[in-house]
Amino acid sequence: MDSVLSVATNLSFVSLIFGLVFCLMRMVKGPTLADRVVALDLIAFLTIGFIGVYSISSDEPAFLDIAITLALVAFLGTIAFARWIMKSQLDKVVDSEDEL
Repeated sequence: MDSVLSVATNLSFVSLIFGLVFCLMRMVKGPTLADRVVALDLIAFLTIGFIGVYSISSDEPAFLDIAITLALVAFLGTIAFARWIMKSQLDKVVDSEDEL
């Protein structure tokens, strides 16, 4: 059973690395700011995946607390960015109405 778990964690690490590479490419190449922020958010959640898989492979459940904390911080960052975009779009609408 340990060999199955070892193979599963190794495959998980490899797939998370591929996901991280693609997200880094999107973050560097992204045509808009929103694309870059979504890629950064996905990198945070891939990091949470790394921490979770490492916690399983090392049989150390204390790392899961770190993963939960990082998930909460990443979620709050996403909410803050969404509010910022909404506010900037509302400001543009108000400015365009003032010109009329």
